[in-house]
Amino acid sequence: MRASNVACLLSLALNVPASYANPLPDPVLVDRATNFNNPVLWEDYPDLDVFRVGDVFYYSSSTFAFSPGAPVLKSYDLVNWTPVSHSVPTLNFGNKYNLNSATDRAYVKGIWASTLRHRSSNDMFYWIGCVESSKTYIWTAPNSGAKANGGEVSNWNWTAAATINKCYYDCGVLIDDDDTMYVAFGNSGIQVAQLSKDGLSEVKSQKVFTPSGNTYLEGSRMYKYNGNYYIFVTRPANAEFVLKSKSPWGPYEQKTLVDNISGPLPNAGVSHQGGIVDTKDGKWYYVAFMDSYPGGRIPVAAPITWSSDGWPSLVKDGNAWGKTYPMPVQTSKTVPPPVGTDDFTGSSLSHEWEWNHNPDNSKWKLAGGSGGLVLQTATITDDLFTARNTLTHRIIGPKSTGTFRIDVSQMKDGDRAGAALFRDIAGYIGVYKDGTSSKVVMVNNLNLDSNWSTKSKGTVAATGPTLAAGTTDIWLRVQADITPAFSGTSAQRTTTFWYSTDGSKYTQLGSALAMTNSYTFFTGYRYAAFNHATKALGGSVTVKSFTMQNI
Repeated sequence: MRASNVACLLSLALNVPASYANPLPDPVLVDRATNFNNPVLWEDYPDLDVFRVGDVFYYSSSTFAFSPGAPVLKSYDLVNWTPVSHSVPTLNFGNKYNLNSATDRAYVKGIWASTLRHRSSNDMFYWIGCVESSKTYIWTAPNSGAKANGGEVSNWNWTAAATINKCYYDCGVLIDDDDTMYVAFGNSGIQVAQLSKDGLSEVKSQKVFTPSGNTYLEGSRMYKYNGNYYIFVTRPANAEFVLKSKSPWGPYEQKTLVDNISGPLPNAGVSHQGGIVDTKDGKWYYVAFMDSYPGGRIPVAAPITWSSDGWPSLVKDGNAWGKTYPMPVQTSKTVPPPVGTDDFTGSSLSHEWEWNHNPDNSKWKLAGGSGGLVLQTATITDDLFTARNTLTHRIIGPKSTGTFRIDVSQMKDGDRAGAALFRDIAGYIGVYKDGTSSKVVMVNNLNLDSNWSTKSKGTVAATGPTLAAGTTDIWLRVQADITPAFSGTSAQRTTTFWYSTDGSKYTQLGSALAMTNSYTFFTGYRYAAFNHATKALGGSVTVKSFTMQNI
């Protein structure tokens, strides 16, 4: 999870309500943590790229069709992370990313493994990613302020800077000592491209490595260390290889960093695919992810050492990836923990949130004042997977609740609103407004097929109370167990749905929903708030708060 175990326990012991805007009240106490436990972040942040600018570590991840895309997280110690931006504020990859209809949408497409780096010479962040194995998109954040402020960014002004008519598949960018920018990419063979001086077009590219035995590789990350060039690549989904050369153009030698390494969590996949990063005092760490469905792919970290001839080795616990290691950095700086309450105050959404596709920005707003998020109906549909402006939030593991307080007084006839467990096999608890009557329902059996077309729009599995006339607020809770069940077990993880009319006493509605442990949708389950019409637009709900807590 984003906060270390010690930090989370400290927050609970002090009985201090966490928020997305405020750090823990006494960061000095966090310094007492001398060790950290894996995973470092029990949320779905896959295909990671990690690097350091001054005192700040940054982390970029995949988001597929969720928008905004390519979240940027920051940390001061490589253990506690918080999202601070998105490199792709709007998915500019084609009209289907606007979720136009059931046959014109982009689930599982979009942002896969991409790369992010800060360029000191112009104080600019570059995000580079191939979309749909077709074009490569480049977004930049100029004049960030990171160079002058020890890595702290004063301005994330992301701009769609360029498109290259070539796929840099699963790419990793390196900014060399002479400021030349290189990109490593590919799968059946690894290639390197040299970019122009402004980093927005290609100068040349060539294949630099062909794996033996038709081994499929992906997830390239490129580095320079002690005069050598390195490309880290993964053999999905169980190994990480290191390629080393004296030149960015090769020839490259290959050695294995990890291969089918066990740990640190049972019933999860093998730790692989990620990147390396150094601390200011010269220590190095490898950050990878584990397939941990139904929760998704979650990151783990471990130290690495370097041999005299320039090869990295993972520091293991016996033959396994360690559950516990020493803290990479001791610092009084901290970041907000992932649990707590979001009241939707301020002028923008927290970067914890992503819409199911690009939103219709005319159909939502922050209420201002004491807070709240107004969701107007944006789509007339009976299919949640086709409804625009469904707002999603990653689930924290291993077990947690996500509780939405929603004002439903402005719903119109035919509107459907509520709190969902969102993935390709989904369910929700919500309010159906039919005529002048509003009733609480639990719906299951929302399914996409293997082509990500809607297979089932859902079934009302249980009906709760009809809300009294004049009811404004209802609390809707999703309680999820995303303990890994991806490998070595046939266990079925489940989610339950609850409601309250006073915010105090909760009643479960319906039976538990079985989650899928399949990886093919790639993203893990998410909490979500939705509001769509089945008859006519014009209704709205106000999400007054969202609270996520471990249980």
